[in-house]
Amino acid sequence: MSVDEFEQVAAFVEREIETVRLEFIDGRIGLRKASDGTHGTVVMWLVHQWMRASPEFHLYPCRGLKVEAHRLGRVLPDGVLAPVGHFTGHGDWSDPDGVLMAVEVTSHDSYTHHRDRVVKVCAYAGTGIPVYLLIDRHNRSVLVHTDPDQEDGYRNIHTVRLGGKVALPAPVGIELDTEELKQYVD
Repeated sequence: MSVDEFEQVAAFVEREIETVRLEFIDGRIGLRKASDGTHGTVVMWLVHQWMRASPEFHLYPCRGLKVEAHRLGRVLPDGVLAPVGHFTGHGDWSDPDGVLMAVEVTSHDSYTHHRDRVVKVCAYAGTGIPVYLLIDRHNRSVLVHTDPDQEDGYRNIHTVRLGGKVALPAPVGIELDTEELKQYVD
């Protein structure tokens, strides 16, 4: 399937079934079901953190990004940090140029380990997104991936248990106190 064909199928599915969105990674279509309420609460907690700490940036929930070599993949991160107005005029899928950070919050589906901890790590690093933040509800931790490399993925991974403070390096440049997130793990 070509990327153009995928985008047509994804647009059709989104129009017909509002709780389902599709991703296209490594030549495979992936199903992204609607998240549970706790998942959404974590994403909104992060949005609120950026509104307070760095008003010049927005954390855009579920912003479609073009990823992989030569933009052959399409992903829907739980959040994308970029300057305010960065995606104005974009269609459903944006180039990752100018994106400061991608965010994923793990879900309770069978594919989440592979998708959020393996596939998307490589996809985001391959596009040069400087920071990848993974909130792992299952393992009760926050992982900060930095120093992206197209071949090696992210060269640095810093893990903090929920409840601790985690520094997100430049270009993000804020510290998150994750104590509140402890109540959002199941």
